[in-house]
Amino acid sequence: MIRYYSPADKAQLLELLDLNTPLYFAASEKQDFILYLAEHLEDYFVVELEGKIIGCGGLNYFAGQTEARLSWDIIHPDFQGKGIGKALTQYRINHIRTTTPVRILYVRTSQHVYKFYQKMGFTLEKTEQDFWAKGFDLYQMRLDIIR
Repeated sequence: MIRYYSPADKAQLLELLDLNTPLYFAASEKQDFILYLAEHLEDYFVVELEGKIIGCGGLNYFAGQTEARLSWDIIHPDFQGKGIGKALTQYRINHIRTTTPVRILYVRTSQHVYKFYQKMGFTLEKTEQDFWAKGFDLYQMRLDIIR
């Protein structure tokens, strides 16, 4: 089940982040995620299975709602490679198509995950070494939303 985030979910989301650190996230990013949940949420979703959150990811909107960015995608390690991330990404793309005038969707990720987004149709626009933290490069990618 994919549903909107509730503040009651915060502890489980922080646990998901911890489970993915240091493989996919730098330890220094935890405070950024806490700040994001407190002050920068727009549309944020969780994937729930049998009462446990196994994934999360959001959307943030820019430029008069014609551009958006995927934000803070995190999948429980036990469920990676099983289609959960793909379903959550497609859910957000469909959400954009049906509820917003967004035409361009961006994702800022790392060298550790960018191939996942390539498989979803995103194209690489730029990279920047050690952007998130030492050893965590920026891979900025773009998807044109087709209606």
